[in-house]
Amino acid sequence: MNIVHHAQTRYTTKAFDASRKIPAETFEEIRKLLRFAPSSVNSQPWHFVVASSDEAKARIAKATQPGYAYNEAKIKNASHVIVFCARAAFDDAHLASLLEQEDKDGRFATPEAKTGQHNGRSFYVNLHRFDAKDAQHWMEKQVYLALGTALLGASTLGLDACPMEGFDARILDEELGLRAKGYTGIVILSLGYRSPEDFNAKLPKSRLPESTVFTDI
Repeated sequence: MNIVHHAQTRYTTKAFDASRKIPAETFEEIRKLLRFAPSSVNSQPWHFVVASSDEAKARIAKATQPGYAYNEAKIKNASHVIVFCARAAFDDAHLASLLEQEDKDGRFATPEAKTGQHNGRSFYVNLHRFDAKDAQHWMEKQVYLALGTALLGASTLGLDACPMEGFDARILDEELGLRAKGYTGIVILSLGYRSPEDFNAKLPKSRLPESTVFTDI
């Protein structure tokens, strides 16, 4: 089955089969996809909290109360749940850690190449930190690149998924101690296998026509 067919036929899952669990080796592929997800200037301003036990998923589900109770079962009945977090700030220590990891991984043939990478990345980071003053928004954009990578990967692995913004970030951050670690929760992704009772799977997929969403020049 090719990737276009996956995109045309797979749906956001509204109800998971709580009895079915993702095999460890399959979920390991999701972890690899997230680790190697693309980001602007390789900024990687993210962290991923993974929950697979009932107890861990229940902690995440606390953030659905009271205003987002409709998402509670989508978290508790999923096989695995991932909280996508963004850094609360892009600091110089993170810039340094990125550069040293790239050096360790053999990215630089010369000291000049390392300096060039640092200067280039710092330009864009400082553009958002000090000039545009939208660093948080910029970092969240990178987190959504990772989310898209995970969703596409899940589809090709035969997994069902439900991304959710319907939760109380304050409750989630407090429950998981995220802010103390320099992060904040942005989006939750539930993964597993859909229930036969999932109404969304029986509905036709609806998208705007090609003529509306494409312009060929």
